[in-house]
This record gives sequence, structure tokens and C-alpha cells, in this order.
Amino acid sequence: MNKYCADIGYLSINHFGEELCGDHVEVVPHEPDSTVVVLADGLGSGVKASILSTLTAKIISTMLAEGASLEDCVNTIVDTLPVDSKNGVAYSTFTVIHLLRNEIAEIIEYENPAAILIRDGGNFEFPRQEMSVGGKRVLRAAVRLQDGDVFIAMSDGCPYANFEKAYNYNWRREDIIAFMEPLTLAGYTAKTLATMLVDECYTLYGGQPRDDATACVVRIRQRTPMNILFGPPANPSEGERMMRLFFSREGKHIICGGTTASVASRYLGAPVVPIKGSEGPGVPPISEMAGADLVTEGVITMNRVVEYAKDYLADNHSYEQWSFKRDGASLIARMLFEEATDINFYVGRAINPAHQNPDLPINFNIKMNLVKELSEALQTMGKQVKVSYF
Repeated sequence: MNKYCADIGYLSINHFGEELCGDHVEVVPHEPDSTVVVLADGLGSGVKASILSTLTAKIISTMLAEGASLEDCVNTIVDTLPVDSKNGVAYSTFTVIHLLRNEIAEIIEYENPAAILIRDGGNFEFPRQEMSVGGKRVLRAAVRLQDGDVFIAMSDGCPYANFEKAYNYNWRREDIIAFMEPLTLAGYTAKTLATMLVDECYTLYGGQPRDDATACVVRIRQRTPMNILFGPPANPSEGERMMRLFFSREGKHIICGGTTASVASRYLGAPVVPIKGSEGPGVPPISEMAGADLVTEGVITMNRVVEYAKDYLADNHSYEQWSFKRDGASLIARMLFEEATDINFYVGRAINPAHQNPDLPINFNIKMNLVKELSEALQTMGKQVKVSYF
């Protein structure tokens, strides 16, 4: 496995008054550590633009992932999509970021704003080669990746975001670079960086976007493992083996659940010490224990983390909550969403007698579903996830 991995995140806002976005982002992994990312901007806005951009992104990403040439991709788009009768344009504009083994990024651009690469906190202008493909002017580049590289692809609704009564009248590519450069040094995830850029565009539009605006961010980083222990084993005799496997893994160690923490405490010979004032609204307090990086309550805390994960994959509005709070759910969210790239779940199947109280909305199936939902959400974020049951 390559020492680098790609953190990919994107967000869109719709043209004011439109139900559908005319931009579309498609992410298609293929082969070990290789991914095709396409941001397509359909002509106009609304339903027609949405169809154009979706077809364009899906065709290009699928064909490139299967080894087709750029020429074949463009020709297929020309042959597949209808020509706009008014403007004579046959398909949407697009930007492609093709990651090859997480070592090289191949950039392909057709009439979208030029992609940005921020390296070591500063703008890095990489050379582009102009090509004629299917009679169209296409720009192409290849960049050898470095740790911390941040690529920003966007539709033209981003650099042209403006509202004559708010800030600068013309939000240019140079302004976006200046806005994003310091943010890339703060360790934010790709999704959060995309969210910050799109939120700023929304502000510049005065809350009424005159165009669809999409930002897609690809952040290159080194792999960071994380381990989560959730629940004691169904067979108590498996406790020591479960603990040995969990604590022997590289990376940080998160323990969820009071009973689970007790088992870990006996194994490590370290007491569990509650931290006063560490609770949050609806989230129980956390504890500390030598040998563990975080100790939290179980099901209630994990349920909140799942809520944050679902929101993160949607509009990311909850970021303002979990990004700075010190309760257990917020801490887990930051560790999993922002730090971790490879996550190992160690899940015990023991049934907690306290959860059998009919007055409590908690049972064994809910616990298992939380693990399933969270692991699926993390995989959608691009994390490598492994779940082991005991």
C-alpha cells in the first residue's frame, strides 16, 4: 500500500431558485491507490444542466478508470450528448484529477476554471500542455505528488461569485488562492476546505447564487491508522485476546463504553478517571486512562458520531459543532474524519443488560447498526475500514 492517500471532498450550491444543481462530481477508485475525480459543469442550470453534467462526469470517470484514452472519452461525450440548439454546445465543461498510485496526478481541463494546486501553503503553478481533442481545446498536465498537496477544482460559479453590495465585486481565481492558502495549513479535511470555499461564495452571492457553484478538493497526506474498541466480547474468555489485538495496533486508540473501558482497565492495569465538565448537550462525559487516547460512553456517543458522519457527507453543516467542542462525540468525529485514514473497529458482541430496559431506546441491534452505518460512512469518505467482531 502506498504511503500516501487521497482525501477527497466536494460541495455544491444551486443556482438561486433551482431544485437541482447543474454541476456534478464523480469519484471512481480503480486499482490500488488510483482514483479518477471528475467535476463537470452542465450548460446553464436546473434539470438540463444536471443531466448534462452527470452524464459527462460518469462517462469520463468510468472510461478513464477502465483505461480508455482521453480522445475516446471526449468523442464518446460528443456522440452521446445532444447539441444545445441555441448555443451549439454539445456537452458540459469538466476538470479531471486522475490520481495514479497516489504518486502522480494527471490534470485534464476543458473550459472550467484552472485547477489550483497549493503546496506548502503557497500557490504552485504547474505547467500545462495544450491539446486538440475532438476539435476541442483541452489542457493537460502531470504533477508528481508531495505530502500535503491540495488540489482545488471548481465550476465557474466559484470565481465569478459576486454581489455588488458584499465585499469585492469580482471574486477572481487569485482571490480564491489567497483565501485558501492559509486554510490548507490548518489540517482541515478536503470536505471542510471545500465547504469553506463554497460558503464564502454563497456569502459573496448575498445568499442568492446566480450560478451553480461547486468546489472539489483533493488533499494528499500520509496514512494515519486509528483503532476503536466498542463493546466487550460475547465470550468473556476472549477479552484478553481482544485487548491484546486492539492495543498492539499502530495508531491512536479510542475506547467506547463503560463496560468496555472496565475490561481495558483490567488489561492495562490502569484506572478509568472521569473528566468533569467534559459532557456536551445530550452527550455523556469522557474519561481518561493511561494507554488509551480517548475513553467515552458507548451507544449514545456513537449515535451522535453517526449523525455527524451523515451530515458530513451531505451539507457538512454540523462541522460548526464538532470541529471545536470537547465532548466525546466531537472528539471522535475529529479523530475519525480529520486525522484517520485507516480505521480498525474491534466490536464486542456482548449484550449489555442495561440496554434491555424497555424504557430505553437502545438494544443490541442498534449497536450493531451504528457500527455498520459509521463504517459505511467512513468508507464513503475514502477511509480504509476494517471491522473485527468478538
